[in-house]
Amino acid sequence: MSTVIASVDAGSPAERAGIRAGETLLSLNRHAIADVLDYRFFCYDARLTVELAEPDGSVRKLRVCKDEGEDLGLNFDSYLMDEPRPCSNHCVFCFVDQMPPDMRETLYFKDDDARLSFLMGNYITLTNLSEREARRIIDLRISPINVSVQATEPQLRRTLLGNKDADKSLAYMRAFGEAGIEMNGQIVVCPGWNDGEHLRRTIEDLMDIGFTSCSVVPVGLTKYRTGLARIAPVDAAKAAEIIDTVDEYGETCKRRFGTRMFFCADELYLKAGRPLPDEDYYEDYQQLENGVGMLRSTMNEFLAALADVDGGADAPSFTIATGVAAAPFIARLVDAAKERFPSLRGEVVPIVNDFFGHSITVSGLVTGRDILAQLSKRALGERVVIPANMLRHGEGVFLDDVTLEQLSAALRRPVQVSETDGYSLAETIFAKGENAL
Repeated sequence: MSTVIASVDAGSPAERAGIRAGETLLSLNRHAIADVLDYRFFCYDARLTVELAEPDGSVRKLRVCKDEGEDLGLNFDSYLMDEPRPCSNHCVFCFVDQMPPDMRETLYFKDDDARLSFLMGNYITLTNLSEREARRIIDLRISPINVSVQATEPQLRRTLLGNKDADKSLAYMRAFGEAGIEMNGQIVVCPGWNDGEHLRRTIEDLMDIGFTSCSVVPVGLTKYRTGLARIAPVDAAKAAEIIDTVDEYGETCKRRFGTRMFFCADELYLKAGRPLPDEDYYEDYQQLENGVGMLRSTMNEFLAALADVDGGADAPSFTIATGVAAAPFIARLVDAAKERFPSLRGEVVPIVNDFFGHSITVSGLVTGRDILAQLSKRALGERVVIPANMLRHGEGVFLDDVTLEQLSAALRRPVQVSETDGYSLAETIFAKGENAL
């Protein structure tokens, strides 16, 4: 634990009160501060009594007045003010275990930290949650919590998660549900393991527990599975079966609770060769980060943005590089743009994932070297467009550490990055060369 203050924001309530870097934050309004959750919760009030330890060990107290909800303005050496908690499971479907060797070290770290679930939206299994932490979640009304469920049959959950105590976290789910803690779930379907009747049992249990929403997604399998459990990929028939099961329960939930609660990932519709549901299906897009409704939302936004485009014929020609799964969908959007502006010049190229294996078709796992290898063999537009989810968050680096600058130099083309929404895609397509490397 490190509650030593690394810096104080200029002009913040903390600076105005005279709090200094190097001091240790001990408590807020007499509540001991152990980590970022304590800090964020207990600094919410407008009037605070702050207890600090100075570097020489002396302790002082001071009062701070600020707006309710305003951040105090303290920064610490780590975001969590503590070490991240690693995963204690050995899931049969774990993507990290299917990573190729010799990648950057951070890609092999498995986190399963409840604090990151609340603060960053990470999905956790609750298997390494202590009684104290579970009680704190309830007492502080920490919500929402995002839970990787996979299965609710005790033995199956233990097997899937590779943890002999994995079923114990089911009690936490029920306790959170009874306490009114909002929970969003995720079920990764592994054919032959947790599909069919097992999937039905899990859905029924989550309805009883009181989850707010739950996404159902297909397992991702790379070519690096030597020595791992045998799992069949989700094919077209299995994807259709999963959709039908989820839709059946979704309609039941809609009648009982006013919400579908259970939603299929876009990838399942693509695998099954079925059209995307209408926008009403997705309700408030509660599971957008899990790929539920991303394509429908992108389509609606793109078409809305397209109606407002002026002078699109002047846009330089482009080549959009994207994942195999989304490529036909993006191509249809480009065709819609060409119908409005017949002189628009552009194409969509699906990038086959040689790095992880051809069964991986999502854009977020496309690497720089695969883009380079496949685009260098063909004629390109005046610029290359890629979706932002191919890059490390906030940085211009692909999973394989190829940089945007390196890709642009090798292709001898500017590379433009579009955010993963329809408005950004339209803006990028009709750009005059801005935001390019």
